[in-house]
Amino acid sequence: MINNITTEEYFAQGHRACAGCGQALAVRYVLKGAGRNTVVSNATGCLEVFSTPFPQTSWRLPWAHAAFETAASLASGIDKGLIKLKKRKKINLLALAGDGGTFDIGFQALSGAAERGHKFTYVCFDNEAYMNTGIQRSGATPKYASTTTSPAGKKIHGKTEFRKDMPLIMAAHGCYVATASVAFPHDIIKKVKKSFEHEGVSYIQIFSPCVPGWGYASNLSIEMAKLAFKAKVTPLFEIEDGIMTLTNKPSKEIPVEDYLKTQSRFSHLQPKEIEEIQKNIDKNWEKLLHWDENKTRIV
Repeated sequence: MINNITTEEYFAQGHRACAGCGQALAVRYVLKGAGRNTVVSNATGCLEVFSTPFPQTSWRLPWAHAAFETAASLASGIDKGLIKLKKRKKINLLALAGDGGTFDIGFQALSGAAERGHKFTYVCFDNEAYMNTGIQRSGATPKYASTTTSPAGKKIHGKTEFRKDMPLIMAAHGCYVATASVAFPHDIIKKVKKSFEHEGVSYIQIFSPCVPGWGYASNLSIEMAKLAFKAKVTPLFEIEDGIMTLTNKPSKEIPVEDYLKTQSRFSHLQPKEIEEIQKNIDKNWEKLLHWDENKTRIV
C-alpha cells in the first residue's frame, strides 16, 4: 500500500493498448478501487480488444465480454445471478464501456438497468469518440472536433453539436453519479469505492485522453487531462440524492484555447468557434458553481 493505493495489480501489463492510452491507466485505478472481490462486465470497445487477444488476457479478476450495447444488460443478469447464489453482498460488480457504448448504443440497456434498480457501478471511459472502430463521432464528441464521420471541411468545421450531458441524464435516474479524470487517480479510486455503498446503479464517467483520436504526442496524456481540468472542460463532481457537489476546482483557470491548440482534431478552429466553445464552458461552469453553493436538488 502506497499513499493508500494498493500496489496489487488487477489489470496486468503487456496488453496491446496504444502508448499513452488514457483508458488503460483509468481501468487500473478503477480496479484498485473495486478490489479483489470484483466481477467485470465489459462492452466491446478498445478496452476489450487490447486486453483480451486470444489466448491472452490482462484481467486478474472474473471478466466477461458483452456486446457493444449490452454491458449494463450483462451486469443486470450477473446481479440477479449473485442474488440467487446468495453471494451478492460479497461481490463488487462493475460494468465497463466507452462513450460510444454508453452515450449512444448502450444507453437503453443502462437506463433500463437503473430503472429496475439493479446494483452495480457503471464506468464510462470517455475518450470522446468511437475510437476502436475508426474514430467516428459519438454523443460525447465535443462540438467542432474533427472525426472520420464529422470531418473538418471548408463548409462544416467538424461535429456540429455540443456533447450530450450524460451525468445529468443518469442523475435523473436517481443514481449516484461522479465524474473523474486520469489526472487524479486518488479521486477515481475514492469515487469507485464510494459508488459501491449506494443502492442501485452508480455511474462514473472518467475523462480518458486518446492519442490517435485526438492527435497529440503519446507522452502527454496526463498533461491533456490536466489542461482539460484547468480549462473547465472536465469539471469534477458528485451527485448524490439529486444534490451536486464539486469535488475539485482548478486553482488556476486557463482559457479553453490553451487546451484546444494542443490537439490536431481542433487545429482547424476559427477564433469565433473557439469563442463559442469558451462561452458554453463558462455557462456550464457557472451553473455547476450555483448548484454547488446552494445545495438544492437539481433533479
